Amino acid sequence: MGSVVAVLSGKGGTGKTSVCAGVSIALAQSGLRVLCVDCDVGLRNLDISLGLSDSGALSFQDVSEGGYSLSQAAVHPSYPSLRFLTAPMNRGVGQVNAQAFFEMLHQARSQFDYILLDAAAGVDAGFQLVSRAADRCIVVTGSGPAAVRDASRVGELLELAGKSDVRLIVNRVDRTMLSILHQTIDDVMDAAGLPLLGVVLDDPDVPMAAACGMSLERYNKHASAVRSFARIAKRIQGFPEPIKIR
Repeated sequence: MGSVVAVLSGKGGTGKTSVCAGVSIALAQSGLRVLCVDCDVGLRNLDISLGLSDSGALSFQDVSEGGYSLSQAAVHPSYPSLRFLTAPMNRGVGQVNAQAFFEMLHQARSQFDYILLDAAAGVDAGFQLVSRAADRCIVVTGSGPAAVRDASRVGELLELAGKSDVRLIVNRVDRTMLSILHQTIDDVMDAAGLPLLGVVLDDPDVPMAAACGMSLERYNKHASAVRSFARIAKRIQGFPEPIKIR
């Protein structure tokens, strides 16, 4: 059975969606069957980070409530084992049938190795929907104090919800800023109160790839963030990959 992984953040602007896309692609490049689901209802943008903005993908609601099957999810042209469902646009998250959503994910577990859910930022109804469905949770934060405080709050809410497999990714790390603040990644991890899954340095290739309508890996396979996503994907699979900041 596959694993449902929620990718969450307390604060917007942490780069959560680019992390979800990058890790999904890295898992697919390992030969794993991956389903990537944009759960930011009404404000979808995961397709851009995946390089699928012109794909005309089905929404997850088309599958969970509309009669389509998971086999009709969009196949990534560059990574054949990666499939994608976008978020519905013309309704709010309160109009999503939660039970049908959970049933779709139950079916997906038998067809995919990993199902990554890119949640909306914040802790509203979208957060509740995605976190309830997840077997594992990844909280994405920046290294700034506001983002770290929000990540800590997300961790507390997940603990209250009974989620035990929760890990932290510190994204868009600016080593110069950390040096000026006399701060380390350990300080960020301690402030958030979550075990560390990975670190991603601030990489100018990430917005450039999105602007060009390409996945980061296709835009520049040697980008530092691509290497970081590959290491994170290995740790998700249980391999003893060291944390590196480079």
